[in-house]
Amino acid sequence: MALNREEARSPEPVSSIVERFKAHRATVAVVGLGYVGLPLACTIARKGFSVLGFDIDEIKVDKLNAGNSYISHIDSREISDLRHTGQLAATSDFSRIREADAIILCVPTPLTRQREPDLTFIVHTAEAIAPFVRHGQLVVLESTTYPGTSRDVLQPILERHGLRSGHDFFLAYSPEREDPGNAQFSTAVIPKVVGGDGPDALRLACALYDEVVTHTVPVTSLEAAEAVKLTENIFRSVNIALVNELKTVFEAMGIDVWEVIEAAKTKPFGYMPFYPGPGLGGHCIPIDPFYLTWKAREYGVVTRFIELAGEINTAMPQRVVDRTIEALNQVAGRASKGARILILGIAYKKNVEDTRESPAFKIMELLEKRGATVSYYDPMVAEVPKSREHPEFAGRRSVALTESVVAGFDAAVICTDHDEVDYRGLVEWSSLVVDTRNVCARLGVTRKHVIKA
Repeated sequence: MALNREEARSPEPVSSIVERFKAHRATVAVVGLGYVGLPLACTIARKGFSVLGFDIDEIKVDKLNAGNSYISHIDSREISDLRHTGQLAATSDFSRIREADAIILCVPTPLTRQREPDLTFIVHTAEAIAPFVRHGQLVVLESTTYPGTSRDVLQPILERHGLRSGHDFFLAYSPEREDPGNAQFSTAVIPKVVGGDGPDALRLACALYDEVVTHTVPVTSLEAAEAVKLTENIFRSVNIALVNELKTVFEAMGIDVWEVIEAAKTKPFGYMPFYPGPGLGGHCIPIDPFYLTWKAREYGVVTRFIELAGEINTAMPQRVVDRTIEALNQVAGRASKGARILILGIAYKKNVEDTRESPAFKIMELLEKRGATVSYYDPMVAEVPKSREHPEFAGRRSVALTESVVAGFDAAVICTDHDEVDYRGLVEWSSLVVDTRNVCARLGVTRKHVIKA
């Protein structure tokens, strides 16, 4: 149970806090209840901790307190059960931060329009909780960011009211590793990398996460832990860029890159398969590399390899559009101007409803600039949510995927390969299918009017 304000005046021994974590008698605050925060909150609550979730979105708070989920891969029955047992509650009242023994921040870290780090959410969240942070609390940042954010941005804000990191409260960083929709790797089975501001912070963070996930991986500093997450996502970004470039080269040679990848991945060592696509999406891979390239400039380092990968991946939507227009002309015998095009999938990855940074929106924008009329179908996204990236599409609704609807389009472009789509029907009903995910070939649905892009 959390200490009250009077008890908090005398620093509590770190060993006592560790024992409370080990006994699952602590209250854990999770700030930011999105695709990272809510799964983490549920995981911690299932381990027997009392979890208090914080979010500025009153709709999310009300849904959770009513026992309902707003994320597709988290069952409402789980939320309801955790509410019934009293393990999980939600609030927008940041004064209740005092009740927590540990505070975990899971807020977004987007880019500005100039593709520079936007730490607005971290700063505002820190300012909201700082007046209520007390002695003995562990504060952990999980948001992806550049090395130095915890120490140079978060720590000074938390110390404004007189408490000191490493003495009065304990600051740590543990990068989120959530993969929405991946049933094989839930939060509890993914190891947690942990860095702390001093040995006590590291000890406390490891003690907490050791009770929640399969195991922790301690590193020597906050900055090292921050660098781990960037390294993981830059690795993916660079390799996806490589295979996207190979796709372009092999296509010019008349070679199917998908066939090449399937054959190459039979090698039991020295190769890891990555797959081409219409561009990068989600909150991590399209964004994180630019956090490091921005920070590297402070040290006079030019990150050419990372920036080149970003250029290749950013160019993929244009390539899909060019391929679609070419196919319209060759297969359907018509120009893009006035063509009706159906986009299959606007979520950034299969089987989730998350549309953040989805390349589908850029493809839609480019097609409309070429005079096409564009609609979309997505079984996970009934209506395009408001976003800073593409506000012009907010409120658009998914069409139905029926024979009569599909037949009214000149082309269908598969951007996201959700499992819950009748691809055989799509191919049968369409006069042209542009497949950026190779899903038709994987299902054995090959026709002359199915074009890989």
